[in-house]
Amino acid sequence: MRIVITGGFGFLGRQVTGTLLRTRTFRGAPIDRLVLADRIVPPGAPETADPLVETVRGDLAECLDEVFAEPVDVLIHLAAAVSAECEADFDLGMSANLDTTRALLEAARAQSAAGGPRPRLVFASSVAVYGSDPALPLPPVVSESTLPTPRSSYGIQKLVCEQLVADYTRRGFLDGRVARLMTVSVRPGKPNAAASGFLSGIIREPLAGLPAICPVRPDLRVVLASPRRTVEGILRIAEAERGSGRGRLEGGLPVNLPGLTVSVAEMLSTLRQLAGDAVADLVTIAPDPDVEAIVGSWPSVFDTTRAAALGLQPDPDFAAVVRDYAADHRDAVLVGGPLTAGQPSEGL
Repeated sequence: MRIVITGGFGFLGRQVTGTLLRTRTFRGAPIDRLVLADRIVPPGAPETADPLVETVRGDLAECLDEVFAEPVDVLIHLAAAVSAECEADFDLGMSANLDTTRALLEAARAQSAAGGPRPRLVFASSVAVYGSDPALPLPPVVSESTLPTPRSSYGIQKLVCEQLVADYTRRGFLDGRVARLMTVSVRPGKPNAAASGFLSGIIREPLAGLPAICPVRPDLRVVLASPRRTVEGILRIAEAERGSGRGRLEGGLPVNLPGLTVSVAEMLSTLRQLAGDAVADLVTIAPDPDVEAIVGSWPSVFDTTRAAALGLQPDPDFAAVVRDYAADHRDAVLVGGPLTAGQPSEGL
């Protein structure tokens, strides 16, 4: 069993890697090799010390021969340019998201055409495929049957890739599955260029004693999923057998991962309740119309029946999300009290 993770040293890539290295199995079969492909391999990354791990370093489109030098059984495609990057640089988004994904699909197709295994591919898409068009407003509750009308270059690139995955699967070139990710919060580490990055920053930075800017109005409602729930969803979709019934992946539609609907005001209120006034007061509201235009175009209420059929559920509340972050990243949380009183996470 050879598994490839693109964007393997990104945040989600490392989380997925960590889970697979703990179990060392996929669908009950032992993993023989876990290939982490990324533009940058951090010096001293602990994953590289594991004998199961192989690294492929460089631009993915230029490294596909190395990725497919041996048969690929499972391919988890997480590498992407993020939303605000794609809006600022159209060519970057088209190259990193669309052109590279098509090249990856072609490499998988070539493997199966040559008599190799038909790869099982999981494509990490996004709720950015949805948007409210003036001629076709979004319904109050969005499901996989809702027509996607993206309002950003990133969303359009993800939607095009979804359709390519569907057609390559229909033609039998590979077994493609699409997971539409909700905004992941709270992400650790440094801010990234995603338009939704502030939804982690307004929690992460204050908990580290740093100021943060909230670029949207507090009453804006968003859908979030913790890193734990997101990784659980990606791997559940990757491992699911096709067919009808609970625990099986029915049909060719994407799966909207479950998410928690909250307003930004509720997020900030939770931060205040858990960490105190001094921490919450480190957040300044300073609306940015460009950011709000992107994030505000995404739906905030989802029907996740397909995810529930796979046994996936959203985080119970935002307080649980913050507590999980504090438990998993104690060295990044400077506040004390009830927020850091729990035990370290045994999960992600």
